Amino acid sequence: MGAKVFVLAASLGVLATIPMMAHHSFASEYDDKKPLKFENVVVTKVEWTNPHARFYVDVKDAKGNVTNWNFELASPNVLKRNGWSKSTLKEGDRITVQGSAAKDGALLGHATTVVLPDGKRVFAGSNTADGQ
Repeated sequence: MGAKVFVLAASLGVLATIPMMAHHSFASEYDDKKPLKFENVVVTKVEWTNPHARFYVDVKDAKGNVTNWNFELASPNVLKRNGWSKSTLKEGDRITVQGSAAKDGALLGHATTVVLPDGKRVFAGSNTADGQ
């Protein structure tokens, strides 16, 4: 009986750490000294999921090449407290997004503010290096 209880307790302990391993600090992945600003970009996908909501935008460079960037937001709960809803961003919306780039050069950003198609500026509400 004792061995079964130990195995069960150990298994539950491992399972409890999985959400923490999936969550990360801003500084572990993003560089606040690498600011990003993309204007008039098209939203291609929105994921309203925990621990962070995400959205993707097509960014065209000066030569006309298009890359798809992944932007992290706060959790849906934090976004709701900041006035967001599941329908705040929709595929096809043209937006402006500001944030910080990934440290490793991936097409990944941490959004800090988003300007919606109607001109409304919304705070992304995620944890950043400076607490914004």
